[in-house]
Amino acid sequence: MSISERMVRAELIGPPQFRSPLCRSTEHQAALPRFVSDDAWVRNRVEFSHTDEGDDLLFEKAGAREQLAFDPADTRAAIVTCGGLCPGLNNVIRSLFLELHFGYGVAEVLGIRNGYMGLDPSVGRPPIRLTTELVSTIHKEGGSILGSSRGRQDMGRMAEFLERERINLLFCIGGDGTQRGAHSIATEIRQRGMKVAVVGIPKTIDNDLNYCTRTFGFTTAVEQAQGVINLAHTEAAGAPRGIGLVKVMGRDAGFIACGATLASQEANFTLIPEVPFRLQGERGLFAALARRLDERDHAVVVVSEGAGQHLFDDQAEGADASGNRRYHDIGPYLKEQIVEHFKTIGNPVDVKYIDPSYIIRSSPANTEDSFLCDQLARRAVHAAMSGRTDLVVVGLNGSFAHVPIEMAVEQKRQVDPASELWAAVLAVTGQPARFE
Repeated sequence: MSISERMVRAELIGPPQFRSPLCRSTEHQAALPRFVSDDAWVRNRVEFSHTDEGDDLLFEKAGAREQLAFDPADTRAAIVTCGGLCPGLNNVIRSLFLELHFGYGVAEVLGIRNGYMGLDPSVGRPPIRLTTELVSTIHKEGGSILGSSRGRQDMGRMAEFLERERINLLFCIGGDGTQRGAHSIATEIRQRGMKVAVVGIPKTIDNDLNYCTRTFGFTTAVEQAQGVINLAHTEAAGAPRGIGLVKVMGRDAGFIACGATLASQEANFTLIPEVPFRLQGERGLFAALARRLDERDHAVVVVSEGAGQHLFDDQAEGADASGNRRYHDIGPYLKEQIVEHFKTIGNPVDVKYIDPSYIIRSSPANTEDSFLCDQLARRAVHAAMSGRTDLVVVGLNGSFAHVPIEMAVEQKRQVDPASELWAAVLAVTGQPARFE
């Protein structure tokens, strides 16, 4: 085995000059934080074999620092949520505010409305001032109290807005497109010589962020999708030759489909972007589906939204406002193809198609995600107050780490068809490893 270690540090906008207010004495000694040393690291990989070679990355451990780059009494912060909705957005907003306000004594925290549009006064609405009253119960609600949007805005005007509003800390909650935008803002700020820390809290319900064990919203999505699969099974079993077809989120990664399949135990076929499949032929999906119907008279099919794009004659053109490649809608297409196939062979089926995507996206966070949101948000505040910038805070291997934004978004994490996760899905569904 020949493994070398590479330490990855976050960018600092300046040397620490202020003692953290978290150092103050309290009546209860246990309330004092344990500060994280700048020489504390989180390893990207925890498993090795004797045949492994190459680099192993070590990321800065996230957490409170004893010395700060900003004087809390003279600091202004802003929070923005961008992209699609996701369970936990309001939880992150609330915990960011609480840590800034009560932990560090930051007097003013602004909520930027409707995504990056709110950082450009020529197109956006003015920010709102967050208060303890405003955020008191928002963690019980889905969505984002700040609103959201997709699309690019003028970097110069956004930087000018931050400077005019005297904002020192900018927290960007969102997915790939949002974090690329945050990196561009940090670059623009750097070029202008401004002292503003830009810290991202990555929001990807698909759980496909690189160098991250789990993103917030994922377990809520799995929990909600599990319930839908259970109901689809009830619908399918209630009709002769019934098929419950459920489309779940997952543009480029099938983690939600796999997780919900394993949690539900009711799916008979699970289709994900990482494993191409054929519909026709002796070893195709339709042949396996026919055998299942002949044996049990019902079936449940779970499909990720990004699965099966190879089945379309043409590729969907262009990208959405966030820069994501456009995909064909596999759900209605698959329903149509299933119905037509079995009608043609004289063995019609009754397909119940369910797309719960928007219901899941707008759901409040469950307990596990609520806990994760709080942990991520507080560590994001610690990172920004210490002067770190152009990074995202991630949960990694049971700890939390700082990952430079460019590294986090350079590629997406996907389900490995040779992994234990996919093997478990095959065992639960009973489907073949490939439909080819």
